[in-house]
Amino acid sequence: MGLDSYLQFISVLIIFVLVLAATLYVTKWMANYQKGSNSSKNIEIIDTCKISTNKYIQIIRIGERYVSIAVSNDQVTNLGEVDPDQLIHEDASGENLGFKEIFDKIKGEKKGNGK
Repeated sequence: MGLDSYLQFISVLIIFVLVLAATLYVTKWMANYQKGSNSSKNIEIIDTCKISTNKYIQIIRIGERYVSIAVSNDQVTNLGEVDPDQLIHEDASGENLGFKEIFDKIKGEKKGNGK
């Protein structure tokens, strides 16, 4: 009985790991697929700021023009054109951090705060 239970536990554990690996693969594939289908050379969201639960202000690039818009559930309102020289651009190096880099960064901040 003991060996049979042990083998059953190991087989369930292996199946669980395989399901996790398949979930990771499918999630990454779907993310890449959706990123590719939503990409545009002429329209890009530059920055988004949340005002309330369902209201945002966004700066978008349309062609070579930068425009600010207000977005809510029911409508999009043009707020006006933005001078690209007045925008603050962040470094692109921090955009695609992996889980480990983000976790290490958070862990480092907590150590710095004495926690």
